[in-house]
Amino acid sequence: MGSLGPTAVSRRFPPDPASAAAARGFVLGALPGTASHLVDTARLLAGELAANAVLHARTEFEVAVRRHDGRVRVRVTDRRPDRGPVPQACPAYAGTGQGLALVEQLASRYGADTDGEHKTVWFELWSDGPPPPVSGWEPAVSPCASERSVTLIDVPAALDAACRQHRHAMLRELTFAASSADLYGLSPGDLATAGDISNVISACVTAELAGPLPESDLRTLSVALPADAAEAVRTLRRVLERAEEAAREERLLTLPALPRGRAFQDWFFDQIVGQLAGDRPTAWTVMPRDPEIGALEVVPWDAGQARTSGLPTVAADEGNRIIAANGPAADLLGWEPDDLVGRRLTTLIPEHLRERHAAAFSSMLLTGRTRIVGRSVPLPALHRDGTVVPVRLHIQTQETADGRTVFVAQLTPRATTSPAVPRVPGNGREPAEEGPAGGRPPTAPGRVNRRDGAERGMSALERLSLLADLAAHFNDTPDLTEGLRTAGRLLTRRLADWCAVDLFTEDEQVERVCVVHRDPRDLRLGAYEGRLPAASEDAHGPLARVLRGAGPLLLTDVPPPERVAGALDRRHLELLRALGASSAVVAPLRARRRIFGALTLARAPGAPPFTEADLALVDDLVHSLALGVDNSRLYEASRSIAERLQRSLLTSLPQVDNLRLAARYAASSTTAQVGGDWYDSFVLPDGNTAVAIGDVTGHNLDAAIAMSQLRSMLRGIAVDRQEPPGEVLRRLDLANHSLHQEATATCAYGFVAGPAHGPWELTYACAGHPPPLLTTREGGTRYLEDGAGLLLGMDPMPPRASARHTLPAHSTLLFYTDGLVERRDENLDDALDRLRRHTADLAREPLDTFCDELMIGLGADNADDIALLAVRPSSPPACDDGTWTLASRSRPAGGAGCARSGSALCLPGS
Repeated sequence: MGSLGPTAVSRRFPPDPASAAAARGFVLGALPGTASHLVDTARLLAGELAANAVLHARTEFEVAVRRHDGRVRVRVTDRRPDRGPVPQACPAYAGTGQGLALVEQLASRYGADTDGEHKTVWFELWSDGPPPPVSGWEPAVSPCASERSVTLIDVPAALDAACRQHRHAMLRELTFAASSADLYGLSPGDLATAGDISNVISACVTAELAGPLPESDLRTLSVALPADAAEAVRTLRRVLERAEEAAREERLLTLPALPRGRAFQDWFFDQIVGQLAGDRPTAWTVMPRDPEIGALEVVPWDAGQARTSGLPTVAADEGNRIIAANGPAADLLGWEPDDLVGRRLTTLIPEHLRERHAAAFSSMLLTGRTRIVGRSVPLPALHRDGTVVPVRLHIQTQETADGRTVFVAQLTPRATTSPAVPRVPGNGREPAEEGPAGGRPPTAPGRVNRRDGAERGMSALERLSLLADLAAHFNDTPDLTEGLRTAGRLLTRRLADWCAVDLFTEDEQVERVCVVHRDPRDLRLGAYEGRLPAASEDAHGPLARVLRGAGPLLLTDVPPPERVAGALDRRHLELLRALGASSAVVAPLRARRRIFGALTLARAPGAPPFTEADLALVDDLVHSLALGVDNSRLYEASRSIAERLQRSLLTSLPQVDNLRLAARYAASSTTAQVGGDWYDSFVLPDGNTAVAIGDVTGHNLDAAIAMSQLRSMLRGIAVDRQEPPGEVLRRLDLANHSLHQEATATCAYGFVAGPAHGPWELTYACAGHPPPLLTTREGGTRYLEDGAGLLLGMDPMPPRASARHTLPAHSTLLFYTDGLVERRDENLDDALDRLRRHTADLAREPLDTFCDELMIGLGADNADDIALLAVRPSSPPACDDGTWTLASRSRPAGGAGCARSGSALCLPGS
């Protein structure tokens, strides 16, 4: 480099982690009298390139420094000419991959040169003078040595970026640990092999990703790899598995991967090894996986979608802070959405569960193992006013574009439908779409490339496939808005660049429910949604005409402003212009002789325009959508009635001195929202406390009605007769047979008797119901199996036995329905043993925590309704003089929301 002067200094360094710091010190000593900002930058960049040489070349390297006329040039030369620099787009927070990015941002010029024996990466720093000529890495990036091609189908870009960063972070930390001989059971050779093949894979994948962006986050990659790479990939896999073990043992700073990351990495390596051995490719999206691993089509994190979701949604980052919350979630919990953002997630968690949440969240990050991600779990949420709101929680992880993990939680009020779990092909939930290679290539029939399909027209098979997929995607999501968004994503992949759905509300106003774009980046789509002006008489634009029943209408260009008459027309024109539309189709959503709204499909300039031939297909599409909207609204109406009925059937618990009671109820996550499970507790005229629980066969309105009748008759018989529980159940069965439609049901009924200071005794009987479980404070457990008899609805004449059992102070008596324990393909004895273990572990927990932990541990994805009633006798507090206080045995019920009155946690609104 003659222009920078003939003199230079250089030094060689061993491939040791300490060499990066030594290289920085060498550069500092080589630049006396140079401007401080140039020295600081040169030291930083030289250290990054030296670290790259240690991590990736692993050979002796030389650092050379020259300066002339206020300019500095630094070269780092190693002996791996085959290993060119591979710049990667890494976020600012990433722990690896920043070295070349820093060089690109801070150096005036940079580049790389190779010869037969060496590779040199260099940069120049200019303080003044004319701008430097253009430079870059391209000439130095060597193509992957390749003899075989591996096809990776449906790779989610965000998840792939996150896994790549995690893999490099693990290997980097292992390399540094190797310098102190702490190899975690790995040989130096295996570690070197793993680093080499990881670098080769990253270089080849990065080169493939440099191509044009696909229409969705999913992409198919054809990666060129050495034909003999399989054994090296197996070694890489072993090294990473050992690193994961060390991370879970907290012996590494890098956290272990979360389940979806591990599953993706396993699939990634399986595809490479398998295809190099001659196997055919299998798409990521058709691989069966556990619920916590995630959905068929990984949707990258989009705060706008979370905020506009119709389901109550809250999102948190890895720091346990809320980063987004929508209006329905804020309304449910008594907040404004903006007030929640930035707060700890524990703001929404009842106090008695916060410690448990903190431990579980920390354990998930430290071990990579989760308990409730991807599952539907009944839980209480904390309202801003301090009350609890029973919800069904469904959490999924999503990845941001820069590789971070976001935890997205949907909170469904307990009596309503749980969030739909996205369907995963290959696991029995949805038929997988497979191409000839076992995966789903981009051009497979039924999933055509949108632009190619538009240019040549859809075949009859493709049109039928689109209609079938639209109906399936829409109908699989019970929430109307989410269903329309899902349908919109399908339409924008296969037919249009963007679409919008406008619906009439109950008061005949027009609301833009959703706007979906093929590439929503940098578009504030939520700004176009919401209430629209009314379709007044002065509105004559295409949307107004369609809402009156016209169409489908073909728009070959955007209407000029002078043709816009009404406010609704102006809003529609603004949408067409803002999102870009060279052609569009506006079609009515019509079913049962009613207009529900309109669908707008648009193509951007440069795309083949819609034609008259497309109108028949769009007409079929909107007919399917309209039926879906109609069915969804009918379902929502019936669900609302069911919810009100269910809440009216949940009873308030009495407040009894020195006898704590708590109850929980969760509808099935997979069946109707009303069922036959119930619980009850009340004070008898003699002062004893009655407890009852039952389960009517069925999951429908008839079961709920029968349950209500049985519960009311049981209370009436018990209060009127005050007979032994067995006789009360016999009379209840007689009354049951007098009903127009007698019910088949199980029931457990008893009463707790005893003075305030104890001892207490339970007298009980069971009609085909699971036996109550008694757990002592010390963790001893016993099922109370005496007093068992036939279920109700079989034969009311035989006498029923009653049984007695002493209740020790601070023990917990649990009544429950079979939904808490029964699981498909599991022996009932094993299920009951599992319940024993849970209650033993929770024996000393507060009663609220006891119940909530049972619902968390045993109620996830429950296929049946769950009801439980817990009773805990406790000694009265001592007065200051050491004597016991004797209060009245009972006092009137406190009504709904009496959670903190010292006896029970009552369901709000029950």
